[in-house]
Amino acid sequence: MGILDGKRLLITGVLTNASLAFAVAKLAQEEGAEIVLSGAGRGMRLTRRTALKLPVEAEVLEFDVTSPEQATAVRERLADKWGRVDGALHAIGFAPEVCLGEDLMAARWEDVSVAVEISAYSLKTVAEVVAPLMTDGGSIVGLDFDARFAWPAYNWMGVAKAALESTSRYLARSLGDDGIRVNMVAAGPIRTVAAKSIPGFAVFEDAWGTRAPLGWDVNDGEPVAKACVALMSDWFPATTGEMIHVDGGYHAIGA
Repeated sequence: MGILDGKRLLITGVLTNASLAFAVAKLAQEEGAEIVLSGAGRGMRLTRRTALKLPVEAEVLEFDVTSPEQATAVRERLADKWGRVDGALHAIGFAPEVCLGEDLMAARWEDVSVAVEISAYSLKTVAEVVAPLMTDGGSIVGLDFDARFAWPAYNWMGVAKAALESTSRYLARSLGDDGIRVNMVAAGPIRTVAAKSIPGFAVFEDAWGTRAPLGWDVNDGEPVAKACVALMSDWFPATTGEMIHVDGGYHAIGA
């Protein structure tokens, strides 16, 4: 018997089997959950291919978070398929190339607005999809990269992540009366497709390898997946608006 037996979950953000969202989806199935994946645009082909690598092949829905029509379609499909949803993973992020690197001043608002809409406002969009179907309460979990600090090369994506963290707290406040919990998991750096788009990602790898008290494996998403699965289970019934660090303890070390 798994800790997610009987749970029905929407998992966003799966591209390849190196995706953190894939690790969450795989473990969720192993712990008894039924899942549906979502993908968008040109990534749909990858998501469908990766869905075949799960213990149980999952349905893949197209969900561009900038499209109200697709958000409505996903909600209607989940309602038809299950009638209710118990949890959702938000693993969605994107920033135009100019938003990353070392020149903070290079990005214009039209660039930054894309990063904020897709990486932060989309948490509200995911909530609009699943909250009406969380008739007995539920759990929304977002993947984060601790935005309390200014990281090398992260620039406007870091700003977007700060907005994501704030959005999660306001959603926790707004949805709490419905028994819906909203939490963030701040992960250490993992070698994913998204990570490859960050200039100088090796800087993060080197720092974590030497400073995290518990050590850190940039190729192992399982610790992050375990935290997400635990938060979507019934084992954290009174935790919401929280940011849980799964980073080997790096966040606690000053120098």
